[in-house]
Amino acid sequence: METIFHEKQEGSLCAQHCLNALLQSPLFTAVDLATLGHQLDEEERNRMSEAGVDSHEYREFVRAGSQNMDDSGYFSVQVIAAALRVWDLELVPYSSSDAIASQARANASGQRAYICNYRDHWFTVRRLGRQWFNLNSLLTGPELLSDTYLSEFLAQLLGEGYSIFLVLGLFPDCPADLLLQEMTVTQPVKPRLISEEKTLDSLAGDDEQLRAALAASLDDGGGGGQGPPENEETQLQAALAASLAGSEVQELLQRQGRPQQRQEQGQSSRSPPNDEEDAQLQAAIRLSLQQDAAASSGEGTQPAQAESADSDSVRARRQAFLDRIQQQGQQSPASQQQGSGSQQQGSGSQQQSPTSHQQGPTS
Repeated sequence: METIFHEKQEGSLCAQHCLNALLQSPLFTAVDLATLGHQLDEEERNRMSEAGVDSHEYREFVRAGSQNMDDSGYFSVQVIAAALRVWDLELVPYSSSDAIASQARANASGQRAYICNYRDHWFTVRRLGRQWFNLNSLLTGPELLSDTYLSEFLAQLLGEGYSIFLVLGLFPDCPADLLLQEMTVTQPVKPRLISEEKTLDSLAGDDEQLRAALAASLDDGGGGGQGPPENEETQLQAALAASLAGSEVQELLQRQGRPQQRQEQGQSSRSPPNDEEDAQLQAAIRLSLQQDAAASSGEGTQPAQAESADSDSVRARRQAFLDRIQQQGQQSPASQQQGSGSQQQGSGSQQQSPTSHQQGPTS
């Protein structure tokens, strides 16, 4: 896997990442693609001006601005096609009536590469050696795709509204393609979305056990790198679990008397909750709810003794955390009464010594 060239997403430069992943080398920069975009803009402007620069069509064209690029780093399919022509490569729409497109729909693994687009995001799916890889820059690394799953993957992308293009022509040699002609690789754990990885980092931090438990929960919901993506029912359950987890944490904190925000006007308040512990609690509750949702939908019907040690560890830590919160809640009323008495005593002292403020601030 280390031999495969993979760029992670930077800003909105997915078109650059897509092309470099396809060619397996950092051959294009944003400046290169912008130059091609400007050339296309100029060609289109010249064609539109043939009807007269005072025509309504030409004025509307100029007013609309470039359709090939923008300041965010987005580039159109025309720019990508122009970049590929530099390497004598051609794009053919996957859904077209072209004979090669028909062959690809009948046998997706018989091609060399596909470029996919949805809502201004571009990514490459390419065969390297004898295996297929999803080289989406939103992933932490290349994702291995079986030949069987490749057709299902492309069909699902089409169903979700993606535009797919075949890439035809003679590809330049690259180390990964040459190496994987001689060997095959396996991928026990699929790469995550970069956004998922950041979420794990924020929830688990340096806690490896909690991270492993949360990662296992995500893997159970995702279905693995070689299987089909999770269905809408699974996504809905995950969303509901996350929502319920947040609500349960808020209700729990209120029931235990923990403040959600600082009290106003200088009133006494207990110390704010520990952010790290609350994040761990939310993660543990979310994991528990996801497991319960999977069990109720019939997807996780294994007996209780088959649960992983990581899940048991998270549940035990969650219970210990709840016990600690309850102890703090029991101690809080006494602390409040002592604090209230101290305030009243301090107020009386201020009335007896009005000049104390002139002598210096109170400690």
